[in-house]
Amino acid sequence: MTTTANAATAEQQGDSQGRMPRQIPYIIGNEGCERFSFYGMRNILTPFLVSTLLLYAPEAERAGIAKDVFHSFVIGVYFFPLLGGWLADRFFGKYQTVLWFSLIYCVGHACLAIFEDNRTGFYSGLFLIALGSGGIKPLVVSFCGDQFDQSNKHLAKIVFDAFYWIINFGSFFASLLMPIFLREYGPAVAFGIPGILMFIATFIFWLGRKQYVNVPPTAADPDSFLHVARTALLTQSPGQGRPGLVVAAIGGVLAVGALLLIPKLGFVICACMALGLIIAFGGMGTSMQLDRARGKHPQAAVDGVRAVLRILIVFALATPFHSLFDQKASTWVLQGNEMVMPHHVWWWPSWLIKDAAQMQAINPLLVMLLIPFNNIVLYPALRRLGYEPTALKRMGWGIAFSGVAWIGAGLIQLYLDGGHPVTLAWQMLPYALLTFGEVLVSATALEFAYSQAPRAMKGVIMAFWYLAITFGSLWVLLTNASVRNDAVISHIANTGLSENAFLMFFFAGFAFVAAAAFALYARTYPMQDNYRSA
Repeated sequence: MTTTANAATAEQQGDSQGRMPRQIPYIIGNEGCERFSFYGMRNILTPFLVSTLLLYAPEAERAGIAKDVFHSFVIGVYFFPLLGGWLADRFFGKYQTVLWFSLIYCVGHACLAIFEDNRTGFYSGLFLIALGSGGIKPLVVSFCGDQFDQSNKHLAKIVFDAFYWIINFGSFFASLLMPIFLREYGPAVAFGIPGILMFIATFIFWLGRKQYVNVPPTAADPDSFLHVARTALLTQSPGQGRPGLVVAAIGGVLAVGALLLIPKLGFVICACMALGLIIAFGGMGTSMQLDRARGKHPQAAVDGVRAVLRILIVFALATPFHSLFDQKASTWVLQGNEMVMPHHVWWWPSWLIKDAAQMQAINPLLVMLLIPFNNIVLYPALRRLGYEPTALKRMGWGIAFSGVAWIGAGLIQLYLDGGHPVTLAWQMLPYALLTFGEVLVSATALEFAYSQAPRAMKGVIMAFWYLAITFGSLWVLLTNASVRNDAVISHIANTGLSENAFLMFFFAGFAFVAAAAFALYARTYPMQDNYRSA
């Protein structure tokens, strides 16, 4: 870091005494424009694929292919935070990493607008957007947290909520307007506008460069998470075996087995499965032998690894929520296309909402209303009744509400399968329930992940939170792949349900099981406070 940067950082840190950091508006403005750009292209992706790019495929197969492409893209978006977090924490710092990945992001948007009728060019654009968006995703939130210290950390919750509010402000207008631009002006314009917004987002972020607190990257640390974990796994205790190492090795073998399934399941599914197995079994093995690292590494480093492993369990238990939430832009849009547009209802804005993709605007609109409602009305009311809505309690209830939302979607599907016309207005109920769950899970997770992460791991911990979203889409791809099996298709047929209805109730049950497991684990989780000192 340069002398000037150090001086700016020192000045900003000394200037923060209990006040809101002056640089926060640049970060919030950047996030609002970036989220418009992302959701603008994301929310028209499935309709565009089905109606334009996948016309080469038989009509009956286009919806399935579109879902696979969409969720593969989502997996990429939430996988690359690992790369961005690592580069920022170890080499370049958060500011430089965000700036350069943002430029890659802009190039990806340009590819979507230019190669609207070229699959190779279009998919290359999706890859670049996944790389750019994923690369900055864990860093903007943690960079925002870096602007606070112990003297003003009480204001951080307000900013994290504002951060999530502005995300949904951008998402609302993108969800409402981009389907109109796609319908009226074509894909070049519809994908070009989000690209312009991403360029504006990058420019806003650059404008605040002289005011930011820049926490320097951490140098190579002999007591890092991976070094401590390796010591724990490899250390031999007298008279004892190494069961943790055996567990980690089993994970490695299973990961290789997952990669061998690439010809059958595809690279994306198998690579994510392999990564998940390595993380899960490696984490379990490390936890089993972690005390063996004491004495060879500082006590704080070993305790930090223990804290990270606990956080990863919380993240893992939240993955089913993401598998339900992200399908609102794929499965629910496809369901909405089968429903009747309620132009006959007096309150329906027929002049504006003309296709199912625009229903996604309900989600960010409700988020903008629910965040202040929860903070001003709901949470204080619960406290007066003697119930403290802690971060983990909110997240557990959020997972459960997502399951209820999918029960609603499944009931709608039953009516559709019975040949009954169903008005699109009925989708508002599942959207409302899912959005309430989202506010409880995702908005809370931003604050939780930052506060629980040790200083040297903040970028990577945020990356692991987003990796949980990757595994949420992995569950969707695995489920979609399984229903192409004759035995599974036969089993679904025996239930008397259509494939769509069966999967909706299946995902609802998945969420309820996850919510119960989350609640049990939350009872024993020791909360941390890892904001930096003033």
